[in-house]
Amino acid sequence: MSSSRIDALTQWAAQHHGLDSATIRLSAAGGDASFRRYFRLTLPDGNTQVVMDAPPAQEDSAPFVAIGQRWHAAGLPVPYIHASDLDAGFLLLDDLGDTPLQATFTDPARTEQSHLDALALIAQLQNRTNPAALPDYDAALLGRELDLFPEWCLGRWLSLSVPDSWEAVRDKLIEHALAQPVVSVHRDFDAMNLMLHDQTLYMIDFQDAVAGPLSYDVISLLRGRYCRFSADQFASFVGAFYQQARQEGRLTRSVSEETFLAQCHAMAAQRSLKVLGIFCRLTLRDSKEGYLARLPHFLAHLEDSLAALPQHREFADWVTGVLRPAIMQRLEEDAP
Repeated sequence: MSSSRIDALTQWAAQHHGLDSATIRLSAAGGDASFRRYFRLTLPDGNTQVVMDAPPAQEDSAPFVAIGQRWHAAGLPVPYIHASDLDAGFLLLDDLGDTPLQATFTDPARTEQSHLDALALIAQLQNRTNPAALPDYDAALLGRELDLFPEWCLGRWLSLSVPDSWEAVRDKLIEHALAQPVVSVHRDFDAMNLMLHDQTLYMIDFQDAVAGPLSYDVISLLRGRYCRFSADQFASFVGAFYQQARQEGRLTRSVSEETFLAQCHAMAAQRSLKVLGIFCRLTLRDSKEGYLARLPHFLAHLEDSLAALPQHREFADWVTGVLRPAIMQRLEEDAP
């Protein structure tokens, strides 16, 4: 980030508060896989806020503002947007501190409770918001996400041929997703995007929210980057969510728990394949570091999901027998 942009950001924040820029202080507060960067603004009285820098040439912040305002009005825990300049790409937000959900994964019991709390937050999101205001997570979008895997992971990174079983798997995973009730989907409901502040769990980074499958955020959480649950643990979490969704009317009795669990495994396979493609793209196209090291974790998620989907045995065998050795060999070759 250029010094001139930092100066402009500081001036903008100071003007919003009616202060001289010399009386406020900005310090780095993290970034993410996009071009967005965050700074902690410390005011003369010691209070803090977070300033988002989202260069408009690379990031469109209009969806973040619109969604944030709607979800805040619905009583959901999201950072309040105090000011925004979409032309400049500057936003002023509540400071939610420095405790993402994964910081609470200190022992098995705390980890389990944190995931149950997060599943309850997904239920709030689905119950309190109207998905009609969001873009559709339709077959075209699901397909584009899946296609990141053969393009970026297989083709550009591994130079590996697409298996014959791919098209059937791709079509079936899309079919499973579209068979589910449509709700508001955060789309990156990973622990890193959930902040614990004043004993409340807040959602951040919701700019890519869509109207899509009931299970998607559940999968973002349970098949995220920090934990790998056993088949029994995964089924237990899904079962708890299923029972609440039935009680609250988001699922009807026509959908059995067994069917919903299978849909969750299919959704998990879709997301794992997408993530494998995205992480390779972030590395190759955007020169982002650290993402290839995470591939084995999501490869394991993919294998866990496929193990519960016997109709995709041929593809599962290819993943274990061809894809896994290729990824591990390439990572070993690229190791410093």
